Amino acid sequence: MAVPLIIINFKTYREATGENAVKLARMCESAAKKAGDKVKIAVAVQATDIFGVAAAVDTAMVEVFAQHIDANGQGKSTGFVTAEAVREAGATGTLINHAEHKITDIAKRIATAKAASLATVVCAADVAEAKAIAGMNPAPDYIAIEPPELIGGKVSVSKAKPEVVSDSVAAVKSAGSSIKVLCGAGVNSGEDVKKALELGTEGILVASAVVLARNPEETLLELIDGTG
Repeated sequence: MAVPLIIINFKTYREATGENAVKLARMCESAAKKAGDKVKIAVAVQATDIFGVAAAVDTAMVEVFAQHIDANGQGKSTGFVTAEAVREAGATGTLINHAEHKITDIAKRIATAKAASLATVVCAADVAEAKAIAGMNPAPDYIAIEPPELIGGKVSVSKAKPEVVSDSVAAVKSAGSSIKVLCGAGVNSGEDVKKALELGTEGILVASAVVLARNPEETLLELIDGTG
């Protein structure tokens, strides 16, 4: 199995904005160094924080992802987040279609991101959406299965709805692709991570459990312990 990927989504929390984003990213970097080659760590930050975070951490230890990109390229447009801009700022990947930022032109954004050499993590609310995304051309690098009703909660999808995770893995793999599946929504503990991996995923997407933790580094290390 590939080394598990843990993505910490900073969202737009005050605790993960501006100077706080840099501080939190450095905590993630410290945890990554302690974990060694056990896992891959990435942080998904607001567009305005990409440059500062990427400059503050060793991106070989902690990759920096955008939380969103728009489908248009560079040129005569205003107010959009382009793939080229986030790549230039230091991002190496991007989230697409998060439950809190749903879009319709997913395939176009995957293509836009890939043209800018960005890894793509596309979020899916259920098995049907995961299957549809897996069949897109181009296909994303990762699909993160996240039932929206469990996001930010205290019960992980890997416990509350394990069949959604395992069925999503099966649906994605049946597409004959090399897409990796991540598990999100309500992941709070190392046990949640362990269960997600047992269900066939290759990592997790987590947010408030780490961002709002009293000790984010300690919490992230607990999650890392769940990878085995």
